[in-house]
Amino acid sequence: MRGRPYAVLGPLFGRRARRRWAHLILGGALMMPYWLVGGVLVSSATGGSRLLSGSLGPQLWAYAAGLPLAAVTGLFPPAGPLSAAASRALCSVPAESLAEGPARSWPGRLRVAVWFALHTGAGALVSGATLALPPFALGVAAAAFVPSTREWMGVSGAPGWQLGLLPLAGAAMLLALAGCAAAVGGALARLAPVLLGPTPADRLAVAERRAAELAERNRLARELHDSVGHALSAVTLQAGAARRVLETDPAFVLEALTAIEETTRRTVGELDSVLGLLREESPGTAAGPALDAVAGLISRSGVPVTLTADGELSAVPAPVSREAYRIVQEGLSNALRHAGASPVSLSIALRGGELEIVMENPLSGGAPVVRPGGGRGLRGVAERAALLGGESSAGPVGGVWRLRAGLPLGAPRGGDGR
Repeated sequence: MRGRPYAVLGPLFGRRARRRWAHLILGGALMMPYWLVGGVLVSSATGGSRLLSGSLGPQLWAYAAGLPLAAVTGLFPPAGPLSAAASRALCSVPAESLAEGPARSWPGRLRVAVWFALHTGAGALVSGATLALPPFALGVAAAAFVPSTREWMGVSGAPGWQLGLLPLAGAAMLLALAGCAAAVGGALARLAPVLLGPTPADRLAVAERRAAELAERNRLARELHDSVGHALSAVTLQAGAARRVLETDPAFVLEALTAIEETTRRTVGELDSVLGLLREESPGTAAGPALDAVAGLISRSGVPVTLTADGELSAVPAPVSREAYRIVQEGLSNALRHAGASPVSLSIALRGGELEIVMENPLSGGAPVVRPGGGRGLRGVAERAALLGGESSAGPVGGVWRLRAGLPLGAPRGGDGR
């Protein structure tokens, strides 16, 4: 359990205070080249004043001349991420309060420049004091016991009671140094979220990136649902039908097994493509099937389908064609789950700048073949249609179940649907 000494000395010498002190010393090290360049400028302007002559005046002028140079460095893009990383690691500043990546606007860059100037400027002063004050404080404390040190400091004739106070004076100097370092380090830690925090442009960029990531996850979820869900529905139906006629119709059983084999092989390929996107191995290569593959989808669907196509479907833009295929796939899966082997009527037509998909199958009062609790297919259809700026509807109409989707042929919202 931490006692009273830690409560007094912890804010000055604790782990957080030491890390912030190290952060200030890092700023002092960064200030060194600017101080040297400032010294050259001051020497040129004053006719040859020597920076290292020991005089405090030229050194302060060099310090004043170097600060604007340090601020200019803060305008460069890498300064923001580097400063934020140092603040997180050494100043105990929460990561969520700092901007991610370089500043995206000039106001943000100016804030980073102010921070860089403050960090290097304050760090130079604290670093200088850290180098100079401890030896001096130790000399003051030693003067009480070492005559030669008293002579060097010019206090050899001081009364004994004054010499007895010299160790306390040395300790007070060290405590004052630690207090200044802790105060300056704390001030920089409080300023870091203000100067290195995200600007409105940064927050908007982060929100857009997160929205894009969410949209991509939703798209991949729809791909997996439509591909794997349809395959499972078809395989379940074919396997159930084959089981019922296993002994009476071997030819049908062979046909069902062939359809199951083709369906699973195709689905494994689609699943591998989607998983490749999840691993970010080959983005852009897993576009997925389109309307030209609808005939093959129907032949393996396990349900009799009457297809009516109207218009030049090959001219449908690729993003619309891919989403249309998935909508047809989900419609067939829905028919399989709820109507079994009932015939399905499918119409795909181009009408006035819109691709219209209409699927109808008889209503069935029986239990669904697969997933009696329902699924997310119809919601996925609605999401796909909305992504392209279209609309969809599904429900009973005149004794049949009717699924309709209208997809505009113009540029979809979100580019290629990714």
